[in-house]
Amino acid sequence: MCTCWNALDGAWFGSCWWSKSSSTAAASHSMPHTESKKDPLHGQAPSEQVIVSIREVGIKSSEEIRQGGNLRIFTYQDLKSATRNFRPDSLLGEGGFGSVYKGWIDEHGTTAAKAGTGLTVAVKQLNQEGLQGHREWLAEVNFLGQLHHPNLVKLIGYCSEDDQRLLVYEFMPRGSLENHLFRKGVMPLPWLTRMKIALGAASGLAFLHEAVKPVIYRDFKTSNILLDSDYTAKLSDFGLAKDGPEGDKTHVSTRVMGTYGYAAPEYVMTGHLTSRSDVYSFGVVLLEMLTGRRSVDKNRPSGEQNLVEWARPYLNDKRKFYRLIDPRLDGQYSVKGAQKAAILSHHCLSRDPKSRPLMGDVVDTLKPLQDMRDMFSSSSNQASTNYRSTGMNGHGGGRPYHNGHGHGQKKYEQLRNIPVRASGVSPLPTY
Repeated sequence: MCTCWNALDGAWFGSCWWSKSSSTAAASHSMPHTESKKDPLHGQAPSEQVIVSIREVGIKSSEEIRQGGNLRIFTYQDLKSATRNFRPDSLLGEGGFGSVYKGWIDEHGTTAAKAGTGLTVAVKQLNQEGLQGHREWLAEVNFLGQLHHPNLVKLIGYCSEDDQRLLVYEFMPRGSLENHLFRKGVMPLPWLTRMKIALGAASGLAFLHEAVKPVIYRDFKTSNILLDSDYTAKLSDFGLAKDGPEGDKTHVSTRVMGTYGYAAPEYVMTGHLTSRSDVYSFGVVLLEMLTGRRSVDKNRPSGEQNLVEWARPYLNDKRKFYRLIDPRLDGQYSVKGAQKAAILSHHCLSRDPKSRPLMGDVVDTLKPLQDMRDMFSSSSNQASTNYRSTGMNGHGGGRPYHNGHGHGQKKYEQLRNIPVRASGVSPLPTY
């Protein structure tokens, strides 16, 4: 259930929602959302193609929804009225799961409000065919109905009436991070805004991983990071989320689903899912924010189509590091911040899952980057000189990350403790 919503004329639109432009869909391949779609990570269709309606399988959502959530229960008529009868001009986006509409409801109830009044919401309507869609709808209700955090999109309520399945979310006026990074004609995000978004998204993931019952997000990508009016990042689309391993189990074995270019390689190869799989995906997104490039872009030369493989040599080479930085920043970024962000991305993208940091440590690393304002505005040659003066390499100074497990483990060495002597600074604005 991809809620990959991006801004389109003030609405949400994304790589998993069909749009008038196919550039996003061509650059990022998402896993199937009905059982008749191909699996992009494997390139093969399931042996049996099954499309069934919710009514045919006799699903009783009320028996499957976990107790404890404080969600509003809407009628289909409530949401039909709230979206003005699902009018085309209320459409924000559509995709494998169904369609998303802008609507207005009463501040404290379930009745529809006049357009422009009350509480603005996004209403997602499930296609009535597809068992996979129902499973993802249910996952959203169960996870977002019980998990509450400033960096998770708020699920206000749902509708489960006959074969109708709808979800009601808070409206995120600035759309998705993907839109701000990659859509043509959009002003580039400033460096400090990018770091704010990175910290917010990391905080959301850390909250999931550190919950009493840990949750693995499994589909972390720029199109699933939504932004409010203040550019606060919130994770959306919990349709692929899974409960983490319990007891002495080290991983969850599951069908490989996610998005090509973001999924951790060991998960793709084995189907073994851990919280470190999310850490890898975070490293990809952080790299996208640093470079302004998509994780996969078939329009680039063959050696540059896969962002991670193209960037690895630069992350480790202090003489070539600045080739990574998004040129649209025009030199307006923090040198110290960019160095540390690149090193952090390098650790998150480690081929060995156990060598990746925990998300709590990622959050601690990103916090000091919020106040680095040593903006670099001179030539790239001067930047290279400043970078070489730090004595840092792509692996970072100080001790390597400690790969402990369990509660009470010793914290990783934070990148903020790495001595940096560069005089310049210049990150990019995002958000």
